[in-house]
Amino acid sequence: MKGFIFLGLTASSLSFAQTQNADSLKVREIEAVNFTKRLPVAKEIINVQKDLDGRNLGQDLPILLKNQTSIISTSDAGNGVGYTGFRIRGVAGRGINVMMNGVPFNDSESQGTFFVNVPDLTSSASQIVIQRGVGTSNNGVSAFGASINVISKEPEEKFYFKTDDSYGSFNTYKYSAEVGSGKFWKDRLSVMGRYSHIHSDGFIDRASSDLNSYNFTALFEEGMTKLRLMAFGGKEKTYQAWNGVDRKTWETNPRYNFSGAIYDANWENIVGFYDNETDNYRQNHYQLLWEQGLNENWSLETTLHYTKGRGYYENYKQGDPFARYNLPDINGEEYSDFIRKKWLNNDFYGVVSTLYGKFENLDLNFGVVGNQYYGRHYGNVTDVFNPQIQQYEYYRNRSVKNEVAGFAKALVTVNDFEFFGDLQLRNIDYDTKILQEGDFEGANLNKNWMFFNPKAGVNYRIGGGKVFVSYAHAQREPNRDDLISDNDVKSEKLHDFEAGFEKSFGKVAFTANLYYMYYLNQLVLNGQISNIGEFIRTNSGKSYRRGIEVGALAKVSKQFEISGNVSASQNQNLDFRIEDETGVQNLGDTKISFSPNLIANLTLKYSPVKNFQFILTNQYVGKQYLDNTQTQDLQLKDYLLTDFNAQYDFKINRQEVALKLLVNNILDQKYVNNGYVYNGPVYFSQAGTNFMFGISWKIQ
Repeated sequence: MKGFIFLGLTASSLSFAQTQNADSLKVREIEAVNFTKRLPVAKEIINVQKDLDGRNLGQDLPILLKNQTSIISTSDAGNGVGYTGFRIRGVAGRGINVMMNGVPFNDSESQGTFFVNVPDLTSSASQIVIQRGVGTSNNGVSAFGASINVISKEPEEKFYFKTDDSYGSFNTYKYSAEVGSGKFWKDRLSVMGRYSHIHSDGFIDRASSDLNSYNFTALFEEGMTKLRLMAFGGKEKTYQAWNGVDRKTWETNPRYNFSGAIYDANWENIVGFYDNETDNYRQNHYQLLWEQGLNENWSLETTLHYTKGRGYYENYKQGDPFARYNLPDINGEEYSDFIRKKWLNNDFYGVVSTLYGKFENLDLNFGVVGNQYYGRHYGNVTDVFNPQIQQYEYYRNRSVKNEVAGFAKALVTVNDFEFFGDLQLRNIDYDTKILQEGDFEGANLNKNWMFFNPKAGVNYRIGGGKVFVSYAHAQREPNRDDLISDNDVKSEKLHDFEAGFEKSFGKVAFTANLYYMYYLNQLVLNGQISNIGEFIRTNSGKSYRRGIEVGALAKVSKQFEISGNVSASQNQNLDFRIEDETGVQNLGDTKISFSPNLIANLTLKYSPVKNFQFILTNQYVGKQYLDNTQTQDLQLKDYLLTDFNAQYDFKINRQEVALKLLVNNILDQKYVNNGYVYNGPVYFSQAGTNFMFGISWKIQ
């Protein structure tokens, strides 16, 4: 047993233990989650109330997941509020397929995941299912690093009122109120609603966030029929923090923010900052989920969904030429100062339907998907010194993306073996047109892709655990930025080989996973960003990611628990070439950008008395590069972060109260986990020691 505890000290993953404990917490097991549990893939199934509630004090979901296996989380503002993201196995958010109740959350064009649009999402979730690697066929863009499915919680059976409030560093605060009706109308109907407001001044200068979110759920149950109507979303206003700082500034003033800078007439000194250099966006999600049992063997789940997004980001543009905005010179002047707004107005809607068959030794899934995205891109500009130019539209383009897909899955049990097969056929049509020329925005393109993605695997059950091997083939289309940057950009292909082991040994749960992901034309970050802070990607030819992920959880005593995980990997471009003003350079084999060879997490949990717990979490992230040239000057140093979390729960009559404390980076580590290249390295600074204190109060 000492050997397994030692593994827990050096590497743990809560995935296996969490899977085992889910039933005891009465988490609703939907068919998709039940099926996923049995698949021969590397996965973690997180019980939100048990595993994330103590830290859910205002930071975004990527930050709350930062100690999960192979995950690195990032924050533009430096303190986990506002624009945040994550990478899994070194793959950025555009290669991670995120779903909300099986509905795609990734933006159809950029393929990005913008959690700032749905702040406090975790408060309305019951489970989060993470599949590393390709995983299984699902809705939306193919997963090239992982897939994440956020499962919403359902209304409770009895009436309740709950409030969550917190305050902490950088004037960060959150207040949230939630109410549930309990069951009524002959126990068939129940509703719940939540509203949250989050504010933060940000660690970075002026990197403020004002976030509002809501969630409404109505649940109807009658016999074998279940209907859920959900409406959720948010509105965000964030001061831009996507410029970062150069190395010298980071060393002397890491909180500095160049965004919104206004210079003197000689462009030598900054005389002030524009006070509305902000990003503004509203996103509303509507989902109608119908679960229908057909008989004891067959059930059908169908979801209609609609997402509406609209917003803009605003910049002060000093000394820009009139010609950039398709305007004539005024009074003989070629230049002026402008306030620019770039707008995005989009609609995304469709249907997802899955038929489940459950027999004694056979499970079947058949699914069809149909989605359409319609996006409008346009820009307005106002001349600061010439009031006759107000909200002049200087460019407009539109995009339509259609997707039709189908899949079939089977899981066959033969003695101690489970054989899995998965076939997916996916067709994508993307059409974008420039309606009004301006500012190098948009393109005239019409692209079509047809992808066939087969997967297969086998489990071998050993006592309370299993051994598995699997293979998955995945293909995915480039995103809008890739296509505009290079009309000849190629789609990506991936061959993913996985082998894993899961087993409990008394009070120790252990997982291990080997993977080899071989890419053709992988789109990797080249270290540069666009004029709106988006990372630019390039085809890297042949490349691979291979590694081992190990995790363990040891229940040492009634009071003490140790858990953690470690990911050791190699991430290589093969025969990598770059093209610049000097011509084509062959750099040979180089390391893939933003892909450290080692990520490790260790969690120590101590409960001295009932309802009182202390948690110490540690994360080590190895060295990583900002681009694919393997230039030493563009390497980010390794770092070790330690966080402290405490929670005390008690009851007063029918009231449940929880006091929570979170201290991040208690060793005040100065570190960088994200950046880009612009005449040298540019860093996104992260906060030193910071805290959040919260109180949760529930009446039933």
